[in-house]
Amino acid sequence: MENNNQTTAQSSFLNRTSRQFFSLFSLIALLALTSGMVAGTNSGAGATTAAAAPQSAITGEWTAELSKERPDRIHFTLNRQAGSDHSNFGNDMALADFQGLTREQMAGANTNVRFRLQREAGTFDFEGMFRAGRGAGIWTLTPSQSFIGEMRSRGFDNLSEEKLVASAMLDVRVKTVDDLKAAGFNNITMEDVIKASIFKITPEYISEMKSLGFEGLDLEDLVKARIFKIDAAFAGEVREMGFGRESLESLVKMRIFKITPAFLREMKTAGLDNLSIEDLVKLKIFKIDSDFITQARATGRVNLDVEDLVRMKIHGKNSGQ
Repeated sequence: MENNNQTTAQSSFLNRTSRQFFSLFSLIALLALTSGMVAGTNSGAGATTAAAAPQSAITGEWTAELSKERPDRIHFTLNRQAGSDHSNFGNDMALADFQGLTREQMAGANTNVRFRLQREAGTFDFEGMFRAGRGAGIWTLTPSQSFIGEMRSRGFDNLSEEKLVASAMLDVRVKTVDDLKAAGFNNITMEDVIKASIFKITPEYISEMKSLGFEGLDLEDLVKARIFKIDAAFAGEVREMGFGRESLESLVKMRIFKITPAFLREMKTAGLDNLSIEDLVKLKIFKIDSDFITQARATGRVNLDVEDLVRMKIHGKNSGQ
């Protein structure tokens, strides 16, 4: 009886550990992936500010670096100092988005450059210098008064300069607001619009998720699904692995812990059948592979289940002692 109680307690502990590990991991992943791209955006739709949306140009400094892995991409960072407040926006961008800038100019030696980035929210004008793939200089954003007016008519009053810079840098469009509201997201903030723009929460993607049975997802759920590449193709792969219509959280777990068809086959070949997604997650968390299972069974214990293997892994031994 004591052994049964101990087994139950250990199993309960491992289940809680798995859930807590997943919750912490997914939260960290979500924050890490979003925070770097929306830096400096502090107020939401309808927020009250002391001044109206700026009518004049906004200025700051820029740095850029040519991607070594992808010749068509550059990492671009905007810095801005406004009194005691400092903000920066970093983003990997397509070189083709910039007018008047070429890879040859960026790779040259002490090349003076003037180039432009046109967005619905406004137009950036850049000037500066590149040397061996790295550049720096100053930028000026001329906000689009049409964009400001359209956003104001949709409830986004008094957009701050930081919001306008982020909107122009990340190519936020008025249509994104209309699409979100048409999908039922009525009480959205400017941060929501920016996130939807970054992660491409489009009507097509929302419809795709609904077709998979995910009705009533909020915007954070959709962003999480995009981050972890949950789509119809992946859902089909999960079904081919023998699982039914799983929850979004289960699919995200499978992505986080890399529960692939190959890993499932490895576990089945090692003699573990009828595994749930939670079982597979535990096996991944504790780095239990076919070699470990073989060694564990070599001790004479043949009918080992996931909980047995996890306990053996925790205690650092392949024996039944």
